[in-house]
Amino acid sequence: MGKFDGVLIATDFDDTYCGPGGVVHPANIEAVKAFTAQGGFFTVATGRAHRSFVRHLDLAPVNVPVILSNGSQIYDFAKEEMVVATTLPMEASADFELLLELFPALGLEAYHQEALYLCRPNSWTDYHINKVGLFAAAVCPVAEMPAPWGKAILMAQYDDLFPAKVYIKNHWEDRYEAVFSNDHMLEITAKGSTKGGMVLELARRLGVGREHLYCVGDNQNDIPMLAVAAEGFAPANCAREVRDWGATILPPCSEGAVAALIALLEERY
Repeated sequence: MGKFDGVLIATDFDDTYCGPGGVVHPANIEAVKAFTAQGGFFTVATGRAHRSFVRHLDLAPVNVPVILSNGSQIYDFAKEEMVVATTLPMEASADFELLLELFPALGLEAYHQEALYLCRPNSWTDYHINKVGLFAAAVCPVAEMPAPWGKAILMAQYDDLFPAKVYIKNHWEDRYEAVFSNDHMLEITAKGSTKGGMVLELARRLGVGREHLYCVGDNQNDIPMLAVAAEGFAPANCAREVRDWGATILPPCSEGAVAALIALLEERY
């Protein structure tokens, strides 16, 4: 029996566990290994899709399945199998074709299985694809993209994205979750598919009670999982919305935020 038996930590990846350029503070890796050696469960809950996260798996020594695509999937890398997967409704193609007509500044990334499709690429889609190391299977009209989609991302300036978010909420609230992962990315998943929902599903499968669930993340798309945890944490570099929500603030990502969280838990257990 270890002191962390039945305790689950779920961390966001980019700008929480892993900093710019794919650099992880060494203290994070050491602390996670010590935490799991004492019986703890450690996972990542990321907006990244399978293809863009798997290359970083050696930086995050997870010992349970990982939450991918902003809460649309749970994937077990140890067994190389999908545990849970949700998709956008079949109306998504028509809905987003209309959305791009109404908001011409938007670029769209749509994820179908392992493939990424682009419509109206812009500087923000270019930056994102380079950052996560993906390439598009095709640049094409929305109507030509294969379905269903695991998730979609709308990309533009915040002032162009926010009205689109309001439109989605007003017209299709029963179909989609729409949440910012930063000021230039509006992530779209199926209704009910959030990091929070998938973290709870993973905890249920592991037999972990919410009183032993701890989550840490830096942006708005992390708030649903912070909200379901016994305590929600954020690195000091987090978005204002996360700080305003009431997250417990840790040192910044660059100083080993996850290691600091584990140090706190060492004192509690």
